[in-house]
Amino acid sequence: MTSPFYSIDPRISKVSEKALELCRPYLDRTDEITEYNQQKMLRAFQKARVSESYFAASTGYGYGDRGREALDEVFAEVFDTEDALVRHNFASGTHTLTVALFGVLRPGDTMISVTGLPYDTLQGVIGIGGKSSGSLKEFGINYEQLDLLPDGKVDLEGMRSRIKSDTKMVYIQRSRGYSLRPTLTSKDIREIAGLAHSLAPDCIVMLDNCYGEFVETTAPGSLGVDLFAGSLIKNPGGGIAPTGGYIAGKHKLVEDCSYRLTTPGTGKEIGCTLGNNRELFMGAFSAPHVTGEALKTAIFTSALYELLGFEVTPRYNEERGDIIQAILLKNEERLINFCRGIQQASPIDSFVTPEPWDMPGYDSKVIMAAGAFTLGSSIELSADAPLREPYAVWMQGSLNFHTGKLAAMLAASNILDI
Repeated sequence: MTSPFYSIDPRISKVSEKALELCRPYLDRTDEITEYNQQKMLRAFQKARVSESYFAASTGYGYGDRGREALDEVFAEVFDTEDALVRHNFASGTHTLTVALFGVLRPGDTMISVTGLPYDTLQGVIGIGGKSSGSLKEFGINYEQLDLLPDGKVDLEGMRSRIKSDTKMVYIQRSRGYSLRPTLTSKDIREIAGLAHSLAPDCIVMLDNCYGEFVETTAPGSLGVDLFAGSLIKNPGGGIAPTGGYIAGKHKLVEDCSYRLTTPGTGKEIGCTLGNNRELFMGAFSAPHVTGEALKTAIFTSALYELLGFEVTPRYNEERGDIIQAILLKNEERLINFCRGIQQASPIDSFVTPEPWDMPGYDSKVIMAAGAFTLGSSIELSADAPLREPYAVWMQGSLNFHTGKLAAMLAASNILDI
């Protein structure tokens, strides 16, 4: 596998041919998942009777914005749930999750994370590990944590002893964050949600769904999840949405979240769209296909780096619950050079050299490679890692498999002799 435009080490080209052959059945399976989800998305657009007129901008209060309402319908339909709140003014995935948590939790409530320590940026929201102004802890909301088992799986027996009948929320993080534990699949989520509801029938099972949308043919609304959220600059924005997030789930819970986003009593009825509807609709429609391209990039990368002698998770032939591929690069120099290789293969800022820096919300220096059309968009090809043991890098995204495959090869050439 050679390129007429880029210099790839012949050793990498040879191994990449074998990697592609090895993972071909899993690439084909990904295409089947993509086709299912793409047809489901098309049907959702048609059921919501999406019209060109829905792309018109609203201003001021945004009363009667039909496009905004139809977009909520589309997301609710594809996620198999009762309602959704899709807005361009969610600033990040963490902001979206924060609105959801504050929307449904009240002073004195207890939430328990059954997937161990949440992602770094959410820890300040909860009030873990220090003072954070405006955290859930400051508002009298109790946090408990059930650590994962040594193999990275959820401790189901531990759930039986820790979840009480009055537990308000059981919180699940689907993706691994900066850890090497397995990402949760639909089967895992269904089992966790079912157990939680059997132990506390009135509890809210909430899912951080970031990176997991359209990876499988089953959506969270069919798994017993009551409330879930994600970012539009990840999978569901299709690489087109310039910003935003979504909350989806049971109608009453989504309504409560809308009161937190705007004001009690107005909720979803206000919020102008300022001309963003068109890009959000386009992004949603493209999302299943783009997610499939990112998945194929991850599968190929896993096979390639395993053949090169690196430990990878998940392996190319393992079931996946998100688009993230972790590679253990074993030392700091190799990690930095891998990220620089990904940056060099990017369409935007390919000439920039990534450097580790003290990124807000993280407890160690972080290096990030992301030559993206949208700043921070991790459905576009990106790679990032904290500079700490075990010097693993987390790679995700790629708007198309062709450039994603090339980037994995160029990054490999960049670390081959280190």
